[in-house]
Amino acid sequence: MSQHYQHDVLVIGSGGAGLSLALNLPAHLRVAVLSKGPLDGGSTPRAQGGVAAVLDDGDNIESHVHDTLVAGAGLCREDAVRFTVEHSRAAIQWLIDQGVPFTPDAEHQDGERGFAFHLTREGGHSHRRIIHAADATGAAIFTTLLDHARRRPNIELLEDRVAVDLITEHKLGGPGRRCLGAYVLNRQSGEVDTYRARFVVLATGGAAKVYLYTSNPDGACGDGIAMAWRAGCRVGNLEFNQFHPTCLYHPQAKNFLITEAVRGEGGLLRLPSGERFMDRFDPRGELAPRDIVARAIDHEMKRLGIDCVYLDISHKPAEFIKAHFPTVYERCLAYGIDITHQPIPVVPAAHYTCGGVLVDSRGQTDVPGLYAIGETSFTGLHGANRLASNSLLECFVYALSAAADIAGQLQEVAMPGQLPTWDASQVTDSDEDVIIAHNWDELRRFMWDYVGIVRTSKRLQRAQHRVRLLLSEIDEFYSNYKVSRDLIELRNLALVADLMIRSAMLRRESRGLHYTLDYPGQLEKPLDTILIPPCYHPA
Repeated sequence: MSQHYQHDVLVIGSGGAGLSLALNLPAHLRVAVLSKGPLDGGSTPRAQGGVAAVLDDGDNIESHVHDTLVAGAGLCREDAVRFTVEHSRAAIQWLIDQGVPFTPDAEHQDGERGFAFHLTREGGHSHRRIIHAADATGAAIFTTLLDHARRRPNIELLEDRVAVDLITEHKLGGPGRRCLGAYVLNRQSGEVDTYRARFVVLATGGAAKVYLYTSNPDGACGDGIAMAWRAGCRVGNLEFNQFHPTCLYHPQAKNFLITEAVRGEGGLLRLPSGERFMDRFDPRGELAPRDIVARAIDHEMKRLGIDCVYLDISHKPAEFIKAHFPTVYERCLAYGIDITHQPIPVVPAAHYTCGGVLVDSRGQTDVPGLYAIGETSFTGLHGANRLASNSLLECFVYALSAAADIAGQLQEVAMPGQLPTWDASQVTDSDEDVIIAHNWDELRRFMWDYVGIVRTSKRLQRAQHRVRLLLSEIDEFYSNYKVSRDLIELRNLALVADLMIRSAMLRRESRGLHYTLDYPGQLEKPLDTILIPPCYHPA
């Protein structure tokens, strides 16, 4: 039997953004943090490189802003970039205060730099400004934050809870637009429960699982983007999907990322012959922004008909490699690759969704009471291409900002009244789940083939035709059968794929991560691609 729950704040997503927001809310608020699988099933625990921030006395805000704007290919919103960078040091200090075990600087302990932690450099950055915990930064941050959340009596951590849809006043036939809660599938009971809350926060991550090859975990299905769209939120710049240049190419390695920091510390990209090639594509070589490196690798693979290229850091001392990249070293060794002596076979893979749900500097969406933070959101920080390690920074800066905004509204927002129970009276158990599996596979394959690193108008038209047919099939299935995690994710992924294709078709130029053979040049005045849902109501 379905249940009803009541919280002050409902946080959908248990990664770095969701946990940071929950921990920064007033301790008297009752907070629920939902994870659709295990709590550590998101992208944060898998993040290797680190967090970009202005921390060193030799660095400055203007330099970080400039690097971000350059990587964003003229499409960043400078106010969002400046807001994020100006709050970077405070966000890092909060993480340090929580006890995150960042790697210390052995050469300058409490020394003249004014900062006691080691900083590395990654592609597109003009300074060493990436604070990290060896090459497992996300895991170190996540473990620390989760430990704090478990010790907070006001925070309820719930696993195996899959959000189905948001509940708004508009959806219930009322005159207002406020978000009142969400319907959530309890995978343990099989029932769809009703959660009502004064504030709802989407921290569900990105949508890279829309592609056949991705560095993301299985849950990166664009759930928050799809739910927000159906609730009346605008989305922006979904044509910009970042492909990480270097994922491990091995039949047993499902989605293991080789951190950007390997190139930052001197790793070289080579062809099977041993020849370097990046200098032919960009004077910055291996330290060029990710979109340039990914396209260069894709070009060489297609030109030569090869399955992968190689990332080589074996010219560095073995002790250096093992100390700086213990996770990469151990994982590759498990597959028979000793990176102290051998190059690493790598290929590009879908990695990060630069667009998302439109929000302001407080993380507020178009729907009152609904926030979006982290990869789910579109803040304007990333523009047409995300600068390395700005993603985790965005998570923490906007989580802290959204928490402060919620705290400032507590006297104004009352708990919603009782909400209707999920109606499952007209649906039955499915005996055709093979349809879900087939549609899932077809969707990801044509997105990879037609809406990937290099695009054409004809490919996009083919993708749009296929996704519209899939959406029709999925809607029919959704209307007749009980929901499951697979069905919910497929429904969301197909919707976000459609929004990505629509966005790509509207951008008639090549900029950043969107590269099309039909429009290789750039428009003189770049504009964001903003899509407006049918149920959008301006404030």
